[in-house]
Parts: sequence; structure tokens; C-alpha cells
Amino acid sequence: MRGLVYKSTGSWYDVKLATGQLIKSRLKGKFRIQGIKSTNPVAVGDYVDLKIEKKGDEEIGVIQAIEERKNYIIRKSVNLSKQTHIIASNIDVAFLMVTYNNPPTSTTFIDRFLVSAEAYHIPVILLFNKMDTYSLEEKVELKFLAELYRDIGYECHGIAAETGLQIDLVKELMKEKTCMLSGHSGVGKSSLINALQPGLNIKTSNISLQHAQGQHTTTFAEMHELDFGGRIIDTPGIRGFGVVDIEKHELTNYFPEFFAIKHQCKFNNCLHVSEPKCAIKNAVEEGIIALSRYESYLQILNGEDENYRKDIYAEK
Repeated sequence: MRGLVYKSTGSWYDVKLATGQLIKSRLKGKFRIQGIKSTNPVAVGDYVDLKIEKKGDEEIGVIQAIEERKNYIIRKSVNLSKQTHIIASNIDVAFLMVTYNNPPTSTTFIDRFLVSAEAYHIPVILLFNKMDTYSLEEKVELKFLAELYRDIGYECHGIAAETGLQIDLVKELMKEKTCMLSGHSGVGKSSLINALQPGLNIKTSNISLQHAQGQHTTTFAEMHELDFGGRIIDTPGIRGFGVVDIEKHELTNYFPEFFAIKHQCKFNNCLHVSEPKCAIKNAVEEGIIALSRYESYLQILNGEDENYRKDIYAEK
């Protein structure tokens, strides 16, 4: 029996059947010993083959197999750098929510997310939230940042989830699609989902004044139906985004503005660090490629973290 995974809590999954029925399901034991590197072999967005078993008056689903994924987005797992965690799968578009402050979103975080999305063929739209709270100077800086990413080819929009600014536009962008919503804790993911689908009443929390961090109201990934068509996957707030499974010589492929000119480098195997006649380094010096993007590239290339307290999913 075919079903779609709507929620993952680590060991149990909510799987929706074609009839609309939600079945509480678990994994068949052999999944644990198939050498899967991911800490979660089944992710929200997966289509699975389900066997229904009776336990008293209750029906329990047993996941027998996972269908091949169209795509997925992956990151380093919690405290286990050698393992990975699949955030969600079969995504039509990912929305990354960005805030200037309260909490601040760094360009390093944005770039790491974009690289991972590019690597797994997931289109990304950047949503700059809380536009109703910024000073004129902050709005000018955000406009500059948005133009930087628009020039690369990413769609960017300023919104305010609390006041409803541009919410109708976001609905149009999400219509009839399976969307993933991501960003730091506190950027307003839950508020946006409540604005898009008011009846869900997803819990929101205030920002911690001590750390300017969110209060991590979403602990597990969960998919919600949207009345205007489509689905949205709400994900736990992320403090850092560990990029995995990308070879050094492949990294430029996932920076679109690097990929466009790397053939102009003198050496085919140029890593764009200290090599002579490097087109990408020249473009950075001439201001054609943003310095922040090049710095993000070097940080990922060198395997450095983002200087966050911990590169993990934020927990309650």
C-alpha cells in the first residue's frame, strides 16, 4: 500500500494513504542494517510501501520500502559529523527565510544552504522576513543583499509574516507545489505557515533576548496541506548548515556565478585559491563576484564550520 510521509519523530512516522487516512508507522527492522549513512533512512516527503498490521483495535503501518527520491536536501547530523540527516525529500521548491537581525542570518549560512540545494537540484527562493520591523538603513542593506542573490539568479522577496505583507505572493509561489520551509529558529517560519494556513495554529515563541535566538518551536519535520493547493514542509530551526558529500573540485558547480566562468581559468583543475590566472579570483577582485560568496566558498572548501556555537539542529 502506497503512502506519503507527513511527519517524522525519529522512530515513528505519520504516513498518509491515498484515501486521506493517516497511519502511525514504523520501519521494518532490516532498514537499520542496510548500511545507510543517514540517521533517518525515511524522511518527510518520501513515498513508501506500507503494510498495515492490526494491534488490538489500532492499525499500525510497517514501512517495507522507500520509493526512489526525485531529490532531497541533506546536512550533517546532530553531533555526528560522519553521518548525515535528510531534512526532506521530493521537494519542488525550498524557501529559505532570512532575517537581518532578531536573529541575524549570515551570508555564510545562506550560501551553505544554497550550495546543498544546488547539489540536489532543488530550486530556492529567499524570503526576507520581518520587513515591518527594520529601520531605513537596515532595509537598504537588505535590498543590497537581495540584489546580490538576484544577480546570481535566485528569486528574492521581502515579506512580513506577522502583518501579512506579500503573503498572497508567497501563496502563488507555493500553489500546487511541495515546498520546504527552512531557516534559523526565530526567523518566523511558524508565523508564516499560520499566515498561509490560519487553521493550523502552529505554536510560535518569542526570540531569546540573551542570545537573539529563536525558541525552537518545531522539533521534527512535518508536512502540512495548504487549502490553496500544495503542501509545505516545516523543518526544525537550524543554527548551522553542514555541507556534506561534495568533492572539492565539484564545489564550484554549485556556485552558479563561479560555474559560469570557471572554464576561463588557466588550469582545468583550478581550485581558485592560489593558482595563477584564475578567472574566479579575478572576478572577485573586479567586484563581479561578491567577496562574501568567495569567502563562503573558501570556508566550505577548507572544511571549516560556520563559527556557530554548534552546527546542529536547534533543540528545545
